[in-house]
Amino acid sequence: MSSKTKIIVLHVKELIYTGIFAVLGILFIVLLIIMFLPKEEKKAAVSTVTQSAANTYIPGVYTTSLILNDNVVEIEVTVDEKNINSIRLINLDEAVATMYPLIQPSFEDLADQIITNQSLEGISYPDDSKYTSMILLDAITSSINKALENEDDGGSE
Repeated sequence: MSSKTKIIVLHVKELIYTGIFAVLGILFIVLLIIMFLPKEEKKAAVSTVTQSAANTYIPGVYTTSLILNDNVVEIEVTVDEKNINSIRLINLDEAVATMYPLIQPSFEDLADQIITNQSLEGISYPDDSKYTSMILLDAITSSINKALENEDDGGSE
């Protein structure tokens, strides 16, 4: 039996380096997969004032001022006794529209949802215009709350 024994010399230092690089390589690949996989467009649900059919409004036009770069933009909400009839953006200057390009499409999306649902509940917006939508939704909520507060306060505002 003449079998030749082969001796392999492994340096512990090299094994450790190889192991560390292998783990880092696997982590890097997992990170790339997580970052670049197509994701569904996440919608953020907003929980604000809940309005049911029992709520009634004081009919009228209610506005809230929104100040953007020393320019005042008005959010105008028109309501009748039971419905939100329209939501408009007033005094949107061309400079503001240029500085904030997402303001107009975000506002139109929010207004359509609110008028369709007749409620501020379940309003959603895409992540790419999250902060713009949140600011606009706060202003719209403030205007609608004025119609509700007037009822509770006996019309004092």
